[in-house]
Amino acid sequence: MSTLALSPTRLPQRFLPVMATFVVFVITFGVGSFRYEGFASGQVVANLFVDNSFLIVLAVGMTFVILTGGIDLSVGAVAALSTMIAAAALDAGWPPLLAVLAVLATGTGLGLLMGLVIHHFDVQPFIVTLAGMFLARGLCFLISVESVSIDDPSFRALATGTIALPGGVTLTYSVLIALAVVLAAVYVLHLTRFGRTVYAIGGSESSARLMGLATTRAKVGVYMVSGFCSALGGLLFSLYMLSGYGLHGVGMELDVIAAVVIGGTLLAGGSGYVAGSVAGVLVLGTVQTLISFEGTLSSWWTKIVIGVLLLAFIALQRLVVRRRP
Repeated sequence: MSTLALSPTRLPQRFLPVMATFVVFVITFGVGSFRYEGFASGQVVANLFVDNSFLIVLAVGMTFVILTGGIDLSVGAVAALSTMIAAAALDAGWPPLLAVLAVLATGTGLGLLMGLVIHHFDVQPFIVTLAGMFLARGLCFLISVESVSIDDPSFRALATGTIALPGGVTLTYSVLIALAVVLAAVYVLHLTRFGRTVYAIGGSESSARLMGLATTRAKVGVYMVSGFCSALGGLLFSLYMLSGYGLHGVGMELDVIAAVVIGGTLLAGGSGYVAGSVAGVLVLGTVQTLISFEGTLSSWWTKIVIGVLLLAFIALQRLVVRRRP
């Protein structure tokens, strides 16, 4: 028997961060299941998706950006602006579909604007998206400085509607929308020229350009994708809160970045998977659920645990990069 036949199949190094994320999720959920009665129920798992559906959509958009080596600090503010536009439009009597289209067009337009500035003026994404964050947050308070309640009957019906699953488990329509976005993102990143270009830019933009890839279109496009996902995530958040408010989503961009990095996407770009980002969101959600079940711990422990996990996964990323041939 040959040596090759005896040697075990090794997992490619690019999968190690993603697998580590899934292992952390299984361990944290296992700890909760062992420690708390009722933790290992189907509804608790479903609630991880219900309570974080908007975060999953935002993480999908951020994954596109980080894969190119960029960053988008505006996602939380754009999500808040989306809740304000939706609430104000519905309050003014707009049809729900028109309000939704206005929100998605605004988010995508802001993403396009930031992408064009980043590319054509060669400005660091950190600075441009920071400016976009201030712009979106300021526009929120131009609409209203107070919280605007959403009273539209069809919007409320969508927000409160549930889908019954076997075992008495229920999901909301927001979860289905989030999962549809995840599937679409997987298809785009792995089965289209645009997705291959995104990975190539993260690996080496100059090499991607020499190969004749449409790097300009992809660099601008990822910020449009992020803007669209931010707007859609804002709509899902407005369904979750049934209100629009300029202070919604404060610090949400940091949670999104943490979820994507914990999910195994390299901050330098070129390596990462949408499935990993979803797993990163689930890890954050599981940590929050553990603290809720404990009952005696401050919610700030969530931030502490996230910080420790973030540092650990960044260190893991560095080890993986150094070991690559």
